[in-house]
Amino acid sequence: MPTVGAAPVAAPSAAPAVVALGGGHGLSASLSALRHLTDRLTAVVTVADDGGSSGRLRRELGGLPPGDLRMALSALCDDSEWGRTWRDVLQHRFTSEGSLHQHATGNLLIATLWELLGDEVAGLDWVGRLLGARGRVLPMAAVPLDIVADVLGLVPGAPDVLTEVRGQVAVASTTGRVANVRLLPPDPPVRPEVVEAITTADWVVLGPGSWFTSVLPHLMVPGLAQALTTTAARTCVTLNLAVQPGETDGFSAEAHLEVLAAHAPDLRVDAVLADPVAVTDVGALRSVAEAMGADLLLRTVSVGDGTPRHDALRLAAAYRDVFAAGP
Repeated sequence: MPTVGAAPVAAPSAAPAVVALGGGHGLSASLSALRHLTDRLTAVVTVADDGGSSGRLRRELGGLPPGDLRMALSALCDDSEWGRTWRDVLQHRFTSEGSLHQHATGNLLIATLWELLGDEVAGLDWVGRLLGARGRVLPMAAVPLDIVADVLGLVPGAPDVLTEVRGQVAVASTTGRVANVRLLPPDPPVRPEVVEAITTADWVVLGPGSWFTSVLPHLMVPGLAQALTTTAARTCVTLNLAVQPGETDGFSAEAHLEVLAAHAPDLRVDAVLADPVAVTDVGALRSVAEAMGADLLLRTVSVGDGTPRHDALRLAAAYRDVFAAGP
């Protein structure tokens, strides 16, 4: 049984059904932790990536960008030699002077299965079987999305003027301050498997991750937002270890919650998990969390070397405490 210090990670017999939402490295962090607590795990992943290998495949083939989905599958791989080897295969990137340069093998494999099977979820399930994945990976929407942001501070001498920035990469790398985001198309279809997973879950975990481009977009898909606001599952919001330049530069921990509440006023939040290293004013954060109806849990979940990276076992122990505090 995995442990963190003297605190054991939850036993499989008590395993809850958990849905984790996000994308990129943030979702990988939560999945790498949650897989120690339960096999009843579903990742619901953003599909707005327009950069790198994913963006190239999206533009060339017209389908969903596979990169964040690949990273989620890799985080759920089995701990055996088989699982670790196939995880490394999925994550491998080619180095060449030609068109394969920086393409991830897993992106090509996923795109191949999608073409052969004609079904994105079936293709992801096949990759999960290959990896021995401890959970399931689903796309947030059934069509690729574009993120559009209104950004302050991009016009010289006019800090209060809003500029529209389009595309996940452009929004994530903006030098201005993001005021709000929206999706195109504004009403994308949601896979029924996503709604079913959320409806039957015990817990929904939102974050960590890029706040405006990986976390909040889930709440802007109408069918997904409805499932999140009507499910009987309890919701845990995991705050980031550090701000992200452009997206959340200058944000306090409590500001992340305030932005979340502004974008999803009907979302019920039961727990907020934060690392003390990322909290400047505990009282202010607790006040905002309680105003949302949530309990605040402060736990050390970073690797401890000064870099803003999550330790999988520490984060697993923190989630164990969150789930144990439920009714």
